Amino acid sequence: MGNTNCILGGCIDQASVGVVERWGRFEHIAEPGCHFFNPLAGQWLAGVLSTRINSLEVKIETKTKDNVFVQLICSIQYRVVKANADDAFYELQNPREQIQAYVFDVVRALVPMMTLDALFEQKGEVAKSVLEELEKVMGAYGYSIEHILMVDIIPDPSVRKAMNEINAAQRLQLASVYKGEAEKILQVKRAEAEAEAKYLGGVGVARQRQAITDGLRENIMNFSSKVEGTSSKDIMDLIMITQYFDTMRDLGSSSKNTTVFLPHGPGHVRDISDQIRNGLMEASSARVGDEV
Repeated sequence: MGNTNCILGGCIDQASVGVVERWGRFEHIAEPGCHFFNPLAGQWLAGVLSTRINSLEVKIETKTKDNVFVQLICSIQYRVVKANADDAFYELQNPREQIQAYVFDVVRALVPMMTLDALFEQKGEVAKSVLEELEKVMGAYGYSIEHILMVDIIPDPSVRKAMNEINAAQRLQLASVYKGEAEKILQVKRAEAEAEAKYLGGVGVARQRQAITDGLRENIMNFSSKVEGTSSKDIMDLIMITQYFDTMRDLGSSSKNTTVFLPHGPGHVRDISDQIRNGLMEASSARVGDEV
């Protein structure tokens, strides 16, 4: 319901105050409620002011220190101070224009001293400076500045495009660094795995050869103890023949092997054993010569 008044009285809504005059001169502030006036004594209701918070959006276009044109959108919340409502009623005809003028003045004096990056980082400081200036000035006119919000900072479209490209390039560079580090770690881990596999393979081969040696030694000892008159050479020849036939059987049973031509016969087996024995003897002789 709006404020109503007539010559003899008036009703003032909640969150509003009335300005009462007598013979054209301010007399007092009327609180919300119903009031009666004496027109014969020159008393009447000159006007009504709202004490609600009002919002004013101001758009300012200015230039930063690094010559970038930006548009700042500032939101100001203000209200009439009830105790000083007479100043707000009589001193200012258009408070919104007055507030906007002071915002323009402060912002255009402060922003040109800041770079674009600094403006984005310190927009709260800009809002604080505007708030301090407006509180000092508008307080004398019966207005209270409640809040000032720097809603948005909008650079020129070409500048925004360049900033996005710079940001994208930096992210691509960072991604390349991370990718290189990942590939490096992968190669190191792969090399460590290959080295570990070769080491374990060598250990396995060494254990296999040790097991073969132990088995041969045990076979020779068992054969010598059970068959009298046999020498170590006879036993080794028998073992070599057995291993030879086992190898031939494995080659014949495997379907994945290609054709292999080998000399076959008991004499060839003896030649192979003689070659192995001569090689071992030459190696032993060389080792003894080195020690001497």
